[in-house]
Amino acid sequence: MPQLKCFTAYDVRGRVPEELNPEIAARIGLAFCCQIKARKIVIGRDVRLSSPELAETLCDVLTKTGIDVLDIGLCGTEEVYFAVFSGEAEGIDGGIMVTASHNPAEWNGMKFVCQGAKPMSSDSGLLEVAARAADAEWCRAALLKNPALVGRNQKMPNKHRYISHLLSYIAVPALKPLKIVVNAGNGCAGPVLDLLAQRLPITFVRLNWQPDGTFPNGVPNPLLPENREETAQAVREHNADLGVAWDGDCDRCFLFDENGRFIEGYYIVGLLAAALLTRHPGGVILHDPRLIWNTQEMVREAGGTPMMVKTGHAFIKEAMRRENALYGGEMSAHHYFRDFGCCDSGMLPWLLVCQLLSAQRTTLSALVDERMRAFPVSGEINSTVADPDAVIRSVEARHSDGEKDYTDGLSVSYPRWRFNLRKSNTEPVLRLNVETRADEALLQTKTQELLDLIRGQNVPPAV
Repeated sequence: MPQLKCFTAYDVRGRVPEELNPEIAARIGLAFCCQIKARKIVIGRDVRLSSPELAETLCDVLTKTGIDVLDIGLCGTEEVYFAVFSGEAEGIDGGIMVTASHNPAEWNGMKFVCQGAKPMSSDSGLLEVAARAADAEWCRAALLKNPALVGRNQKMPNKHRYISHLLSYIAVPALKPLKIVVNAGNGCAGPVLDLLAQRLPITFVRLNWQPDGTFPNGVPNPLLPENREETAQAVREHNADLGVAWDGDCDRCFLFDENGRFIEGYYIVGLLAAALLTRHPGGVILHDPRLIWNTQEMVREAGGTPMMVKTGHAFIKEAMRRENALYGGEMSAHHYFRDFGCCDSGMLPWLLVCQLLSAQRTTLSALVDERMRAFPVSGEINSTVADPDAVIRSVEARHSDGEKDYTDGLSVSYPRWRFNLRKSNTEPVLRLNVETRADEALLQTKTQELLDLIRGQNVPPAV
């Protein structure tokens, strides 16, 4: 049986319409609901031009099989998570978010959560969903199974319960009257921030505010260096206290300090972990394998237990529940909170940082400068290669004297420096991260050596 190309290790992403279209989306939605035995499901969508049709098709097909649908419309991915975990008592069995996150505009995809916002990955049912969705005969039979049974399609665009939940994490009356540059990237963040603005003593300087699936300013992905300058410049021009930018489905936020300097998500993980541990001492903190030393040191100093887990939202959410972790953070700016259904939020991190700035009467640069000097990093560097596995083998052979870890890709550690090299789960590239212990020169040297090796110099051909 031919397999659908749009499935990844923990979600669906593909080019529209070749790899993902309304028919394929309907088959995937049916297979997902069958896998979790859903009777009531949440559907949300991002701003992409193909998203309304895909979401409408899902709603139509699922109701025709007797499943009730709660359609929350245009939203951030975390709003689907919230609707599912907060609606568990109301019989909500799972959720589907139509989004391709930061992928190019011609792409789309789907993210899935089960009852209580539990994740689904290749380790927990997604392979079975992929197999059913690839079986056209099974899908036709599923549609014809109960032709007289029709589910309800309830439109629920109201965000007020979600907004109140976000604000419950901070002491709003204690916030200083901050000025923040907020770059929504023409994605899904704008409507949420408009509602938060009504209840916060914060002045927002708005950039690229209106949701627009044509992405007139490019697909929002502030992880790319070329996408950061607009926010950085606005912070400097407006003498702002902070800058925040989001990706398209706003489940990731990226921070800029008061000088317009982009702060790597790695340092925010340690900052949030230490802050949360002051309220919940002794908690378990999860982190991904790409960059680890700063997070581990800050967590231990704050009395917590750091634990390394595989990169990827589904894998981290599963570990959050398994370990009853207080918080989990990825250097890619995914931040997971136990009280948010063990899911990632692109809104909670910047709200918590605002609370830190207010409580300590300080600046973001003051909070992270020492940590950045102690553990300088390369930033994630992507390389497209013909044979990723051969490259990884070559890199490993060259660094056979280091301490190895295979939690996710290849990590190699030495006393003064370490690196992680892994294949992307969502794009055809190798991703490199390098860090050192307070040695910027060593960082530059080792990063360049690794890039020369990865990009073809001294790499033997694959056999």
